Amino acid sequence: MSNSTYSGQCFCGTVKFRVSGTTEGMGYCHCESCRSWSASPVNGFTLWNPESLEITEGEDQVGEYHKTENSHRKFCKKCGGHLMTYHPGMGLVDVFSAMLPELEFKPGLHVHYGERTLSVPDGLPKFADLPKELGGSGAQLAE
Repeated sequence: MSNSTYSGQCFCGTVKFRVSGTTEGMGYCHCESCRSWSASPVNGFTLWNPESLEITEGEDQVGEYHKTENSHRKFCKKCGGHLMTYHPGMGLVDVFSAMLPELEFKPGLHVHYGERTLSVPDGLPKFADLPKELGGSGAQLAE
């Protein structure tokens, strides 16, 4: 895992933030919600303790959308650029890997692989939903 400080910003640069410390994990999410939100077949995530995150500029421009209570998605009100997703049940915040350009992205697993639209044969564990410690079944799928 990483142990440093990384900065990110929305698409237009109005909202700026930084995360510091150690990531709780990195991987790929294949759930329908992440695919739809990111307009991509898979979404790279980096999980952080919420205390590791600081909005440094434009906090008044951060909007929030809850499709479900599992994910509180944050975006810039000015440009619509995606920022991060709070996962209250996990007690973690997902700062999308693309939002942290200086962070070396080292994924360790795939989650919600049972919902995939793109197969990724990379040798990483592929969970049907989530690992047990994150509230899932812990069931793994073959590549």
